Amino acid sequence: MIDRILRQDIFKTNPPILVDVGASGGIHQRWKKIAPYAICVAFDADDREMQLTESSSSGFRRLITINRIVTDREDEEVDFYLTQSPFCSSALEPDMAALSRWPFQELFRVERKVRLKAAKLMNALGEAGIERIDWLKVDTQGTDLRIFRSLPESVRHEILLAEFEPGILDAYKGEDKLSELIGFMSKSYFMSRMDLKGVARISQTLMSGWPATKRRALRSAHRTSPGWAEVCFMNLLERNHDRRSYLLLCAFALAEKQYGFVAEIAERGRQATNDPFFEEVKVDALKQISGIQYKWPFFALRNRLNRAFLAVFD
Repeated sequence: MIDRILRQDIFKTNPPILVDVGASGGIHQRWKKIAPYAICVAFDADDREMQLTESSSSGFRRLITINRIVTDREDEEVDFYLTQSPFCSSALEPDMAALSRWPFQELFRVERKVRLKAAKLMNALGEAGIERIDWLKVDTQGTDLRIFRSLPESVRHEILLAEFEPGILDAYKGEDKLSELIGFMSKSYFMSRMDLKGVARISQTLMSGWPATKRRALRSAHRTSPGWAEVCFMNLLERNHDRRSYLLLCAFALAEKQYGFVAEIAERGRQATNDPFFEEVKVDALKQISGIQYKWPFFALRNRLNRAFLAVFD
């Protein structure tokens, strides 16, 4: 159904726009089904991980990668802290005092501070001929929310799906936190997914001199504390929207396996546009839900058998 949606004529002339800010970990895996139909713009400030390229043979309809730091300000250059791990590099200075309580402190150790070319997100997209964002992924090590808030309100309200990786523990000085992000995004979006990530709370000093085997054992023996999260928000489309927005949000929600939301948006799309194709999208989503329901009796029976088996040996 994702393919059927994205093969609609409207997306031939106005393809989905996927924007990845902080793409040092590679191109986003959740875009695999959408990529052949979409234009992707990927930003990364750390040139140790990504080159500046433009390609039409990347799996995307078109891929643009820009080695420029995205900020919420008009500054042409900003300080950037290159850390021991490229994935911890940030425009914010790591809070080494706070990080001393955690075993991964050394990953945030600053190797050098550099001045990098910077741009506000929409300014950089404008240079690439991009005027809108459909799916936004932001992972900038502490500045996700301020970048989203720096977008013009008209652009923000058209973003159909937004992903962030905000912090919970203190890792950077003055960073945006998960609680602030939830408070802001809840106005026009609903949180469709949150994957908590974390680490054991134990200082580097305490672990000093431990052999590698003992450090590995810590992962299974010690409770993990939430340190950051991967969160996904979907636009509620509370304002009037066009056929493209309804269709594309259905495709995105299908990719996220939010079948109930697909049915809801498809019905609203049908009412707004009188396009019978939305009914097919809705029926497909309901079939997906029915397929899930058919599996439940099997799992329920398996659980009863497991309990009965354990009771025999209790």
